Amino acid sequence: MSALKGLRGYIGLSLLWAAIMGGALFLARRPATEPIEIIPPSTSTVAIPAAIPTPGPLRVDIAGAVKTPGVYVLPRGSLVADAIAAAGGPAADADLDRLNKALALQDGAQVYVPRIAQPVPTPINPPAASSPATRSGPTPVAGKLVDLNAASVDELDTLPGVGPATAQRIIEGRPYGAVEDLLRVKGIGQATFDKLKDLVTVR
Repeated sequence: MSALKGLRGYIGLSLLWAAIMGGALFLARRPATEPIEIIPPSTSTVAIPAAIPTPGPLRVDIAGAVKTPGVYVLPRGSLVADAIAAAGGPAADADLDRLNKALALQDGAQVYVPRIAQPVPTPINPPAASSPATRSGPTPVAGKLVDLNAASVDELDTLPGVGPATAQRIIEGRPYGAVEDLLRVKGIGQATFDKLKDLVTVR
């Protein structure tokens, strides 16, 4: 009887030992788990560039030997050549060799295209970096006023804002008793008159 108890105790011990060895073997063969990395959300922001304002257009008075004289609105960065093109291109008798066609324009400037053999008006107090092609104020021939009652079409055409058609209407409106009579000529408003009043006379 004691021998049977001893055999049972041996078998139980053997089973316990086998269970311990099996558990150790299972843990040894189990793959190691990879650590989980928690990445915090980014706090950086995408920089949005500030809006750059679009520069306004240029208002340019184009006069002289061009096909369609007048005031034109041109984009920033325009040159004298662009102004001439906007006015329909040069007239047949335009003397383009006397112009700096690469000169940059400024708002409120005047581009005057001289005719062949025509004297170029001399600007009064011309701005820096100016040329005979551009001016920003009245520019009579030095020491000479244009007589409204005696000037030819070509002489009247040298005046700022006056083209061949307006010059002809000035001649048809003669005689003039005063410079202010120019305001009755079709096509000459107050703005144009302000440019002309110091350049003309009535004799």
